[in-house]
Amino acid sequence: MTDTRERTDSRPGAEPQDQPAAGWRLAAGLAAAAAAIGAGHGVAALVNPNASPLIAVGSSLIDVAPTPAKEFAVRTFGTADKPVLVTGIAVVLLLIAALLGLLAWRRRPVALTGIALLGAVGVLAATLRPGATPWDALPSVAAGLAGLVALDRVSRIGGRSRTAGSAPHPSRRALLAGIGATALTAAVLGGGGIVVSQLRLAGAEARRRLGLPSPGSRSAPVPAAAQVEGNTPFLTSIDDFYRVDIALVTPRIDPDQWSLTIDGLVDRPLTLSYRQLLELPMIERNITMTCVSNEVGGPYVGTASWLGVPFTEIIKRVGVQTGVDQVFSYSSDQGYTCSTPYQAVSDGRDAMIVVGMNGEVLPDKNGFPARMLVPGLYGFVSGTKWLERIEFTRYDRRTAYWTSRGWATQAPILTQSRIDVPKSLGMLSKDKPVLAGVAWAQHRGIERVEIRIDGGPWQQATLADEAGVDLWRQWSFVYRGPAGRHTAEVRATDKSGKTQPERRTKVFPSGARGWHQIRFTVE
Repeated sequence: MTDTRERTDSRPGAEPQDQPAAGWRLAAGLAAAAAAIGAGHGVAALVNPNASPLIAVGSSLIDVAPTPAKEFAVRTFGTADKPVLVTGIAVVLLLIAALLGLLAWRRRPVALTGIALLGAVGVLAATLRPGATPWDALPSVAAGLAGLVALDRVSRIGGRSRTAGSAPHPSRRALLAGIGATALTAAVLGGGGIVVSQLRLAGAEARRRLGLPSPGSRSAPVPAAAQVEGNTPFLTSIDDFYRVDIALVTPRIDPDQWSLTIDGLVDRPLTLSYRQLLELPMIERNITMTCVSNEVGGPYVGTASWLGVPFTEIIKRVGVQTGVDQVFSYSSDQGYTCSTPYQAVSDGRDAMIVVGMNGEVLPDKNGFPARMLVPGLYGFVSGTKWLERIEFTRYDRRTAYWTSRGWATQAPILTQSRIDVPKSLGMLSKDKPVLAGVAWAQHRGIERVEIRIDGGPWQQATLADEAGVDLWRQWSFVYRGPAGRHTAEVRATDKSGKTQPERRTKVFPSGARGWHQIRFTVE
């Protein structure tokens, strides 16, 4: 039978003491970490899902990460950047826990102190974020205690001194039972948290089925000729619509517990329940949205049909005072704020507080119960999701989340174009030699699109019908060139007469510039 023990001290005069082999000690540390994570998740389900230790630490890392690190994460991992971050944190935690497990039999106080410090890190991360409450410390406290108890109990198995006449040390079976019990505890605690979360979600889902009101003003139908055959769908489905935000866990908000406060430099502050918001006059509009993190040719742009309360209605009801130049919005996502020029919500464009998307209640991932949308502005200065407060104020009084990190204060969407057909390194067939794509310059509109093959002269592409200045425009170009490999570049000119510049820039601080280029092969 394989011996599960190692001699821990061979100094002269020292009393020999057994400890399990390294593999067992590693397993004990990992089991203790699992118990801690399970306990933290279970308590967070009762208190605040965002206070779960892994989520709290991850959110804090996002807050303190320098801009280049955030750009790299979005560019490299896309919409998977947050799962990658949480996974990375979990891996680091497990590695530390494994190390503490190695130490636990020989240096139990050191190992237990390490577990306590990990819990303290979670407490600090959960309680120091904006909007946190003292209750947010509970999940990390529970995680720390669960980890301490689990590692302490398991590390006492096989840890007695071996002296004459002492009882035999526990066998591998005892160690397996101890580690298994710890793992089972982790599963029960974590599973309990999942059950509680699902019950809450089911209740909230049932309560949000209030339906949507009919808009007083409907969107104009999209012309059939606005869609180029075989090109990107003109209207983007909810599942395919991009998502970029700082939330590690999608907020799940009970509409019965939610309210929207509208205050600041106004004559008549308002607090609206979800039902009261739905009772206000509504408009429906097709609008293209773009994220400032979208690289040249990137995927973070999409078009949907939006239902919401126009800002003109809000302004009329609250009575905005003279001197206001900023709309400062607050999200239920802890710490996130957004700064929007007052001019952009009061100049007659279809700025709105959105409650519906593509004929459905606004999905959780897109900002339920309500979000902002302002055509012509990047989302980081206009598109607050999980909206809970709007403050009419001044730029010299408030600085928003991204502005404080060096991003632009005024951020109109730049004129851009993209080649979607064929994909880069794709094939252009003889029977359908068509390149196609989209161009956008929200709130200005697209005047023309040009394409250049193999560095030759610019040639004008055929524009599909326009559906509105707040929407992207599709284009196509027939190319009957020789077989083989080629390059294609595209540029757009908006209705103000400005053409995309050639020189590429990074997305920071106000959006990417440059021409999209692909390589393709003709049959």
